[in-house]
Amino acid sequence: MRNTLKISVAIAAASAVALGASACSAPSDTTASDKGDKNAPLVVAASPTPHGTILDFVKNELAEKEGLKLVVKPFNDYKIPNKVTDDGQVDANFFQHKPFLDTFNKENGTHIVPVQNVLIEPLGVYSKKIDKLSDLKSGSTVSVPNDPSNEGRALKLLADNGVITLKPGVGSDAKLTDVKDDKGIKITELEAAQTAPRIDDVDAAIINGNFAIGAHLKPSKDALALEKAKDNPYANFLAVKKGNESDPRIKKLAKLLNSPEVKKFIEDKYKDGSVIPAFGPAKS
Repeated sequence: MRNTLKISVAIAAASAVALGASACSAPSDTTASDKGDKNAPLVVAASPTPHGTILDFVKNELAEKEGLKLVVKPFNDYKIPNKVTDDGQVDANFFQHKPFLDTFNKENGTHIVPVQNVLIEPLGVYSKKIDKLSDLKSGSTVSVPNDPSNEGRALKLLADNGVITLKPGVGSDAKLTDVKDDKGIKITELEAAQTAPRIDDVDAAIINGNFAIGAHLKPSKDALALEKAKDNPYANFLAVKKGNESDPRIKKLAKLLNSPEVKKFIEDKYKDGSVIPAFGPAKS
């Protein structure tokens, strides 16, 4: 989700993912299949970019060969796609990561489950003052996003790269109080949208992918460190209403979304590193 999703679990994307306020209305011929018709087109709700873009590639280049009829329904809202998936107006959605989905299900009584991871919009460490993370010393300043989800990701990224040490067992849900050893580095909390504009005020800043791009930073070139795609809890995935995971059309789409062709498409389309493949089964 294009983070980045300033979703309070949210966030991000985030990759993630800025919130819009409206969704496209559903034409009568693009609603989910009736009465379990597995030969009907598969209707997938998605944020326009990058999720809808990737689905359009699958629709135009890959789906027909697999006997899959795919309808991509774009939404600029992060609440409606789960609601219309849960009530059966669409068959699946593709826009979110697990922390966001968990919170949404809990707050709204929905029963959406992840199926297949596809991509991540990575958080990165950027600087205008240092050339490598080892240049951070006692007294250095580092800014991190202050919303719960992104701050945890940021602290884990720093810990994974040896800048700080977190308490044992703490991961991407870390808080500042979970920092066991800051090694003399001062961590400053800022709104996620302010980390890029105020990069000159600190020695290094952890910036969401979308804000980095907005500040003309190229993650693949300019980041001193980036989140890893493998086993990342912020991977964006294909999701369905619980019980529909075995729909053969869903299985076909999941396979295609993790295909070599889609991997190449993502890498070619997003050469700046703002979107990277993060394939594999999604954890429920």
